[in-house]
Amino acid sequence: MSSLTDRYLAATLGSVPAHRREEIAPELRASIEDAVDDRVGAGQDQSTAEREVLTDLGNPQLLAARYTGQRLQLIGPAYYLAWWNLLRTLLAYVPALVGTVVGLVHLVDGDGFGAIGPAIGTALSVAVHVAFWVTLVFAIWERTGDARHLPRWSLDDLPEATTERQITLSDTVAAVVVLLFTVGVAFFPTQQLRFGDGEQLAVVDPALWGFWLPVLLAVVVAMIVFEFVKYRVGHWTWGMVVVNAVLGVAFAVPVIWLLLTEQLLNPELVARFEWLREGDNLGTVTVIAVVSIVVIT
Repeated sequence: MSSLTDRYLAATLGSVPAHRREEIAPELRASIEDAVDDRVGAGQDQSTAEREVLTDLGNPQLLAARYTGQRLQLIGPAYYLAWWNLLRTLLAYVPALVGTVVGLVHLVDGDGFGAIGPAIGTALSVAVHVAFWVTLVFAIWERTGDARHLPRWSLDDLPEATTERQITLSDTVAAVVVLLFTVGVAFFPTQQLRFGDGEQLAVVDPALWGFWLPVLLAVVVAMIVFEFVKYRVGHWTWGMVVVNAVLGVAFAVPVIWLLLTEQLLNPELVARFEWLREGDNLGTVTVIAVVSIVVIT
């Protein structure tokens, strides 16, 4: 046969383990020669018959994979759903959680807006690592394990058929009321606490109106609008989960930083409560407030 067949054989056998080449080479060559002879016998010229036979055999690497039983996918069908469900769950929570923790650490260190970059960078890095290592584990598992060890699906896994809304009107009203209460009690500029001696003091430090309070108010307004969007859609989507998380972080991180650096509450208001100034009571209250914010958001 011509060098074209030799080249095809070399390309195919190059993807075959060395100990299998002597077995496959004569079989494949004989198969090609027989197919070419059949075409020549039917009236085709030798060169055209050879080219058509080799073209029909296809990519030499694919042919070699069929001979050796090699998998040509990173994650095959048997493992794909388990891989995807686990990866999706981890990516939904782990990067955001680690990024938030890193951002809070930088905020406590006094980095201010400089905490945003490390937080986002860490979250992206964690997402890449999660995707890489989960995929690597499943790729190795598929090549060395047994798919029978995977959790088996059963009818009990079927979700309940329901036409009910995931986001009800009562949920939306409650969320909006809480947000409006937050705006009215904590941030509205005329909201003050009245003491027995007639003195009135703002809850938050009025100095924050120079930047932070307008920013936080804008975030709260966006959260209120988003509550109506959620109700309009009626159910959660991945896009809405992401937006909800971003708005929660955008509100929680600045508030936590202001609390930890003792900038949020009006100093004159704190001074009126003597027990806050005793020992580490203010620090304890701050920790409780921070934990509550993290849990709520």
